[in-house]
Amino acid sequence: MMALAGCGADEIVSPGSGGDIIINNPAPTPTPTPTPTPTATLVTPAAGCPTIASTGGLIDAGTTTATPTGTYRVCRLPATFNASDTLRYIPGLLYEIRDRVNVGTDRGFSSTGTTVTLTVEPGVILFAQGNSFLVVNRGNAIQSNGTSARPIIWTSRDNVFGLANDASDAQWGGVVLLGRAPVSDCNTGVFNTAAAPTTNPTCEQQLEGTAVATPYGGGNNADSSGSFRFNQIRFSGFELAPGNELQSLTTGGTGSGTTIENVMTFNSSDDGAEFFGGTVNVRNLAVIGASDDAVDTDSGIQGNFDTVLSVQRTNTGDNLIELDSPNDLTRNTPITAFPQSVMRVNNFTFLQRSSLSTSVVRARGGAALSLTNGVIDAQNVCLRIDEAPTLAALIRIDSVVGSCSRATPARPTQGSSGVTDAQVLAAVNAGSNNNIAFAITLTNNVVNGTGENGITAFNANPIASFFPTRTYVGAIQNAAQLTSVFQSWTCNSSIQNFNSPLGACTSLPVYS
Repeated sequence: MMALAGCGADEIVSPGSGGDIIINNPAPTPTPTPTPTPTATLVTPAAGCPTIASTGGLIDAGTTTATPTGTYRVCRLPATFNASDTLRYIPGLLYEIRDRVNVGTDRGFSSTGTTVTLTVEPGVILFAQGNSFLVVNRGNAIQSNGTSARPIIWTSRDNVFGLANDASDAQWGGVVLLGRAPVSDCNTGVFNTAAAPTTNPTCEQQLEGTAVATPYGGGNNADSSGSFRFNQIRFSGFELAPGNELQSLTTGGTGSGTTIENVMTFNSSDDGAEFFGGTVNVRNLAVIGASDDAVDTDSGIQGNFDTVLSVQRTNTGDNLIELDSPNDLTRNTPITAFPQSVMRVNNFTFLQRSSLSTSVVRARGGAALSLTNGVIDAQNVCLRIDEAPTLAALIRIDSVVGSCSRATPARPTQGSSGVTDAQVLAAVNAGSNNNIAFAITLTNNVVNGTGENGITAFNANPIASFFPTRTYVGAIQNAAQLTSVFQSWTCNSSIQNFNSPLGACTSLPVYS
C-alpha cells in the first residue's frame, strides 16, 4: 500500500476544516496526420504491442472481452521506463497501468537536465484499477500532449468495460508529476517571516507509503517535468488508507518550465487536482465532480491558474479552492513557511452544488490569495479565510461576483486569531467591481449570461504576465468560447454537458 504525502498525510490530502467566513454573493509532440475523428464503428484489436526501449518492454496482456466500443489489445506498461519511449496511438490498443509505474528514477535535488522522457501520442487511452498510478520522478519528464480533437484519456478499467456511471469514482490512482522547484513544510520545521532564501536551501518532501523513497523539490524555479496538454483523467482517486488518497493529478515541486493546460478531471474521489510547492502555471482547467476539493494547493506553491471552471456533484465535494501554507503552522502565530504559498486565480467559474460543501474558496495558514474576474454560484459559504495572518496576506479580490444562500454568517475560526465577517467583507469591498449579492444568470451551468457579461473586468496581467488582458469575468464568456476552449476535448455527463463530439465520460471515443 502506498500513499502520496509530503511530511504527513495532510500534505497530499486536504488539510481539514475549521471556521467559515461567508461573502455573499519541451515542445509539444507533433500532431499525427491525419487527425482521426470519433465514429460509431466498433474497434477491433491491434495485432500486437509496439516495441519500446525500456527494459522488459510492453507486456502483451492479450485482448479484452467485448466492450461497448469493441475489443482491444491490452499492452501493459513496464514498472519503470528507464529509457525515453513513446506510447504510440494504434487503433484497437489500450495501455494498462499496473501498480506503480515510474517514469525514470529520482535524480536528486540539484540535478540538471532530463534523463527519461515518456511521450504519449494524441488519442492514446490508458487505464488502470485499484491503487495503480503513474509517477514522473524528479529529473525526468512526460510529453503527454493530445490535441483538441484527440485528447489523451487516463481512465479506469470499469470505464473501458462500460461499468462506470456518473456517480462512479475511486477506481484507480492518478497521475503524479514531480520536479525540482522549491517547496516548503520540511520536517525540520524551519519557518521565517522574512522568508530569507537561505532559511532551508535543501527543502524537499517525500511521497509516503512506499518502500522506495520518492522525493520532490529542489532549487530551480524554472524546472521542467514536461508538458501535459489536452488530457482527461477520469474516475480516479483511490483510497489507500483513511486520510491517504490518490487523486486525478498531483504535482510536487514542478517548475515553470512544465506546461499544464487543457486538462479535465472527472469524478475524482479525492481532489480534482493537487499542487504542492513549485512554480506552477495552469491554463484551461476543468474539474467536474470531485469528491473533495476541486483544486488544492499547499507547500509553498507559487501558482497562477487561468481559466478554471469547476462543477460539483450534488452529493459530494468540499471546497472548490483550498489554499494552505503550511499545515503545521501554529494557528495563533503570524508566521509563514518559506516559500509562502501564493495562489492567483483569474477568470474562473465555480458551481457549488454539494450539500456537503462547506465553502467555495478557503485560504488558511498565512497563504496569499488573489481572485480576479470570477463568478461564484454558491449554495453555502462563498469565501472562508482562517486566521488573521491569512487575511493580512490577501493580495486582492477584484471583479468577482457571487451569490450565497446566507447573508449574515457567524461561524468561529480556529484559535483566538480568527477574523470576523466584517473584516473579510471590508477586504472584499476594498477591491473593484465586486458584487457580493449577485443574481446569477449563467446558462449551461458555466456560460456567462447578461448579468455576468455586464460586470467590468479587471486587468490581471500586471499581477502575473501569465494572465492575458481580458474584457470579461468568469471562465466562459459565451457559447462560442465554450466551443473554442473546452468543448472539443472534454466529455459529457449529467454533472456538466459540454456538448463534446467525443461523447459521454462513461464511454470511450472511437476514432477512424
